[in-house]
Amino acid sequence: MLRLNLQCAALICGLAMASTSHAADVIRFGVDPSYPPFEQKLPDGSLAGFDIDLGNALCAQLKARCVWVEQTFDGMIPGLKARKFDGILSAFSDTAARRQQVDFSQRLYVAPSSLIAKKDSGLLPTPASLKGKSVGVVQGSLQESYAKAEWAPAGASIQSYQTQDQVFMDLTSGRLDASFQASAQGDSGLLQKPQGKDFAFAGEPVIDKSIIGNGVAIGVRKNDPAMRQRLDGAIAALHASGEYQKIAAKYFSYDVSGE
Repeated sequence: MLRLNLQCAALICGLAMASTSHAADVIRFGVDPSYPPFEQKLPDGSLAGFDIDLGNALCAQLKARCVWVEQTFDGMIPGLKARKFDGILSAFSDTAARRQQVDFSQRLYVAPSSLIAKKDSGLLPTPASLKGKSVGVVQGSLQESYAKAEWAPAGASIQSYQTQDQVFMDLTSGRLDASFQASAQGDSGLLQKPQGKDFAFAGEPVIDKSIIGNGVAIGVRKNDPAMRQRLDGAIAALHASGEYQKIAAKYFSYDVSGE
């Protein structure tokens, strides 16, 4: 009887270890797939973009299976804290304010932001120029925080939306005077499309530290240093092997690493 009990205990222990090992081989990333070229949903329902390719490459480096959990951008930090996913990989900038709630991996890339408006608008990304104008931003984004802090006090009307597609829709229909988003996102998401033919970047990119912070990185829970260390090691390996540069070249004609 004792031998049987020991055998059962060993079996149960083995199953538990196998379960733990299997769980460790899955990394869940929170993503808002409305930010091309960083992340988007294709007509067949699959996800694509720079962040998606990076995440899949990181998982391959770690011999883990990537699971992408869709989440609106303003719900990213609450979703991470609620353990809906293990990391935020969705053009998520590393800033001092966010560091109060989450930790970050090493930098993935740098993404300046730009204002987009009608080609003949004469608008600039300044408080004086945007006085009395309506500017669309994504809810929960750093662009929203910057616009409300810098432009709203001077009289700009900052309109927040759940997705970038909604911002572009209202911009092209004339319900907004301008939109404010990551430069690469505005270029591929609107300016390179037929509906963006009458629009252009307005003024120079905004590179204020409150926008780009320390660059874009992966947000992880503060009580999960092991995950941060695993991701840091994988990011370094992608740079060393040249895989990072290969992925970036698919989306950008310039160096986005910030190095």
